[in-house]
Amino acid sequence: MKTLAEAGATLLGAKLRRCHALGGGCLSQIAHIFLEDGREAIVKSGPAPQTEAAMLQAIAASGAPAPAVLAASNEVLVLEVMPAGGSLGGAWADLGRVAAKLHSAVGPSYGWAEDYAFGAVAIPNGWADDWPLFWAERRLLAHCPHIAPAVARRVEALAADLPNRLPARPPAALLHGDLWGGNVLAAGGKVSALIDPACYYGHGEVDLAMLELFDSPPATFYEAYGTLEPGHAARLVIYRLWPALVHLRLFGDTYKPLVLRLLSEAGV
Repeated sequence: MKTLAEAGATLLGAKLRRCHALGGGCLSQIAHIFLEDGREAIVKSGPAPQTEAAMLQAIAASGAPAPAVLAASNEVLVLEVMPAGGSLGGAWADLGRVAAKLHSAVGPSYGWAEDYAFGAVAIPNGWADDWPLFWAERRLLAHCPHIAPAVARRVEALAADLPNRLPARPPAALLHGDLWGGNVLAAGGKVSALIDPACYYGHGEVDLAMLELFDSPPATFYEAYGTLEPGHAARLVIYRLWPALVHLRLFGDTYKPLVLRLLSEAGV
């Protein structure tokens, strides 16, 4: 942890006074650093700090809250310290507004300029103009070589039917890409920052599906976010399958029942 903290201090051109580890980073190390010149910052490792920096800058450019990027190298990312400590329970309506603002930023097509990763699990982001094709190839079929053949066959069957299930060209919204409660900082009943992104451009419902996988957004969230298109419930099942597959590969068979349940709900 001290090595990480010292690397962050060096990027800021200052001497480290003290640091302490922060929790919540199962795929990276995170430290709060305090410098001799009185400044403080958050330092984190990750698969591609400069790519994450670009993602945070894109979120901020959309008008959604994100920590300022203070410095980045190939090894570490140094971020502004944001207000936190509040409960998401009091900020759901604001998160709905924040998600709507984020998704109002539209890209040229589906994908991102660079691939990314969750730990050892690659996230291919190559550009595509056809949304069902992007979701099939980049988000579902990419996992098939790494999972049990019987499960892979069901994923392949769903992927083949996506042109009948997903809109061909929804607005290419800026997605957080890993939107769950742990990646939302709140203070004073407001969202202070979205953190730990895995951004790309795609159907805005993807972020909502991820949010519902591990959290239970109340009606106030959806009232603030805005009206969803008809058929969204069936699509959310398909969109939840991607993070479920990622978790299966990262953390093992504990997540297999979730994957199988989602496949059954999707009718394959």
